[in-house]
Amino acid sequence: MSRQSYIFTSESVSEGHPDKVCDRISDTVVDMFLEKDPQARVACETLTTTNRIVLAGEVRCCAKIDNDEIEAAVRAAVRDIGYEQDGFHWKNLVLENLLHEQSSDIAMGVDAAGNKDEGAGDQGIMFGYATRETPELMPAPIQYSHSILRDMAAARKADPSLGLEPDAKSQVTLAYESGVPVRATSIVVSTQHREGLTPEDIREIVRPFVTAVLPEGWMCEESEFYVNPTGNFVIGGPDGDCGLTGRKIIVDTYGGAAPHGGGAFSGKDPTKVDRSAAYISRYLAKNVVAAGLADRCTIQLSYAIGVAKPLSIYVDTHGTGRCDEAHLENVLSEAVDLSPRGIRECLGLNKPIYARTAAYGHFGRAPDADGGFSWERTDLADTLKSLAG
Repeated sequence: MSRQSYIFTSESVSEGHPDKVCDRISDTVVDMFLEKDPQARVACETLTTTNRIVLAGEVRCCAKIDNDEIEAAVRAAVRDIGYEQDGFHWKNLVLENLLHEQSSDIAMGVDAAGNKDEGAGDQGIMFGYATRETPELMPAPIQYSHSILRDMAAARKADPSLGLEPDAKSQVTLAYESGVPVRATSIVVSTQHREGLTPEDIREIVRPFVTAVLPEGWMCEESEFYVNPTGNFVIGGPDGDCGLTGRKIIVDTYGGAAPHGGGAFSGKDPTKVDRSAAYISRYLAKNVVAAGLADRCTIQLSYAIGVAKPLSIYVDTHGTGRCDEAHLENVLSEAVDLSPRGIRECLGLNKPIYARTAAYGHFGRAPDADGGFSWERTDLADTLKSLAG
């Protein structure tokens, strides 16, 4: 039997964190290509450092996108994040674009031909998870960590006089009793700020964002509330640390409360099952919980490059299930076509909907009217209830 009383921590990072700047840029490139060609193939990696951005990767698109278009979109993304600093400025940075055509060998494995359906863009394992801890059916520590930073970013952009800058991190530690989160035992927030603000100033600027997110009465003791523990955070973003695409995969998913297959999401078009199969796994897990078939659910899918059908589907309801797990595996396979093509069609993934996923988590977000975060819908719950009997 799993532990019922324990302390668990998750962290989040803001859209101005160096790695998240890279994720945003890579997904901006994905959206550019998908807007021109819904069948485009993109694998874009980004590196950032002091006033420099490097793009590298492989693309295939039936429409022409020149380097000037890509550069303008990248600079606009950096500007939207809020970087107008001496060490990293959307207008002054140097951009090196090393994107090139996709390998014909990889394309051959993925493309449909004759009686062969489209295959997975790579081998790998992907996980989805859902839990009743929050209304979003997400683990509470990561959901609260995201919310603190998202609210701080919105306030920073609405009121520049607040003195906050784009780079920030949060960490929420919760106590669980009888398997349910009941209070925060510590909170950590580090945020870049303008020169001249004292640690006490930053502490009081940050405090209301934390208390507004936590349920009433959950705030930790004052001695366990850590804000900018090093005392000063003026130099930040890519000027302070090099950033790379795909280095925050646990931030992107469940904060460590569930397994992760290892593949990053950002910079990849939806033929890459690292992304699309992780999205459908979340969709299935969330609908299992929404249907009342379990209070917690982990789902694993696995694929081989060039092969359409998943090699395996595994369901674990952690002792909370109201349906046999082996039966549930069959139900999920019947409910949704889990081939790469089937996933994309089910969730409507061949759209420019990815830049918005680059910060504050790919999961636990509200579905958008244009198809963004479609994997957060719970429209499959009734079907699963019926099929599960």
